[in-house]
Amino acid sequence: MKTLIHPTAVIHPKAELHPTVEVGAYAVIGAQVKVGPETVIGAHVVLEGPCEIGARNQIFPGAAIGMEPQDLKYVGEPTWVKIGDNNQIREYVTINRATGAGEATIIGNGNLLMAYVHVAHNCVIEDHVIIPNSVALAGHVHIESRARLGGVLGVHQFVRIGKHSMVGGMARIDRDVPPYMLVEGNPARVRTLNLVGLKRSGMDASELQLLKKAFRILYRSNLTFKEALEQLEQLGDTEQLQHLRRFLLLSQMPGRRGLIPGKRKASASDES
Repeated sequence: MKTLIHPTAVIHPKAELHPTVEVGAYAVIGAQVKVGPETVIGAHVVLEGPCEIGARNQIFPGAAIGMEPQDLKYVGEPTWVKIGDNNQIREYVTINRATGAGEATIIGNGNLLMAYVHVAHNCVIEDHVIIPNSVALAGHVHIESRARLGGVLGVHQFVRIGKHSMVGGMARIDRDVPPYMLVEGNPARVRTLNLVGLKRSGMDASELQLLKKAFRILYRSNLTFKEALEQLEQLGDTEQLQHLRRFLLLSQMPGRRGLIPGKRKASASDES
């Protein structure tokens, strides 16, 4: 029977690999690593535990997953990397374990992380997210499903990037990116709706029209934040509007970094 594990791979006897896992040359897999069916681990990949990786993932050469976090607060407590199914993790991606006992850095399902992406401790990447080459996510970044990032950008710690949003390349993302919006520039600003992405997602014309109205309320009306929320509540109660309102409120909670402002003249609160 053909073996799926290259003879030069170094695999700790306590590691748990499904029999259908393929392991390339000179890969190193430590104890407390669990890998699900049909996952392909490329040459020179390093996996350290505790780490759980699901089914049908492709991990390309040189990736390093499950290493200790680059965080001075980390003192050796047990933490995790948890990766779902059907992800592509390209060359030299680094994904660090979390800080804080029992915490995890989490990658969902169907994501594409291109070469040299760095995912720091306690990050959460939901489902069907695309992160291009040389993007660096600081600690505690949360990226919601179907967000799209441009290449060679940095995301500040504790920032949240909303679902179906698009972030242009080489931007500096230091505040929350609202769902459904297109953000670009340095300093980054909300420019318009992510119309191309929303149409590709299958959103119908009536839903798009409501989001266009929401965009005008938020970024073209010069209303205060409270006034804008009140008008958003009057627009309707679709799933998209509910999520947008929740996201906006969350961005204002203590400890959050606030929202990326729009193109309109920034208010005092935008610049604080």
